Amino acid sequence: MTTAPPQEQRRLLDLQALDTRLAKLAHQRRTLPVLSTLAQLEGRGEDLHRAQVEAKTLAADTRRELTKAEADVEQVRARAARHQATLDSGKGLSRELVALQTELAQLADRQSVLEEIELEVMERMEAAEARVSELDLQERAIAADVERATAERDAAWAEIDAEVSRTRAERDQTAAQIDPELLDLYEYARSRTGGLGVVALRGHRTEGAQVDFSLSELAAIDAAGPDEVIVSEEHGYVLVRLDENGASGRA
Repeated sequence: MTTAPPQEQRRLLDLQALDTRLAKLAHQRRTLPVLSTLAQLEGRGEDLHRAQVEAKTLAADTRRELTKAEADVEQVRARAARHQATLDSGKGLSRELVALQTELAQLADRQSVLEEIELEVMERMEAAEARVSELDLQERAIAADVERATAERDAAWAEIDAEVSRTRAERDQTAAQIDPELLDLYEYARSRTGGLGVVALRGHRTEGAQVDFSLSELAAIDAAGPDEVIVSEEHGYVLVRLDENGASGRA
């Protein structure tokens, strides 16, 4: 049977309060609203990055397509210019000059078709480059939002971490004042219950957690000496008895 002075048992309640505070701080750190905001922003940023890669690829492909279209138009123009120069010189057989005139008309039609293709490709390229610019602006805006949210998160984390450090220091100081055997009993109870190791008991009524007692257990509680450490049979909590003034002792 573990024994400890009532005041030392009372320190377990102080220790539990500190452990509960640490658990709440850890939960607060994990569930800051800004973390959800950051996750959404980063997801949006990833979507924008993928869209930007696709847009830049399309713009590059369209730019190459335009280069080819411009080269095709320029080739036809150059050929037409050479034919026109030959016609203007008047040199050559008449049938050759007639053939050149016929080909010039065909080249004019071909140039018209190619210029329409060039214009259509140019319009698509301008649209693709405009899309790249638009996505770039969106990415910059998201990056700025991420930077602000990250700063907000880091500030909140720094505040929480400072509170955690203060609370842990206080916990260490409190734990150092508790007998190791009693402290082990408390830690074992916490490991079994997921965090709750001690419950205050005022008379037959517990505070902070509902604990049902059998008649034999109630009788044992009533008969226990002030230094006797009582453990709940059902849950394994350490039960710290308080008098009406809140001090540890017989109910």
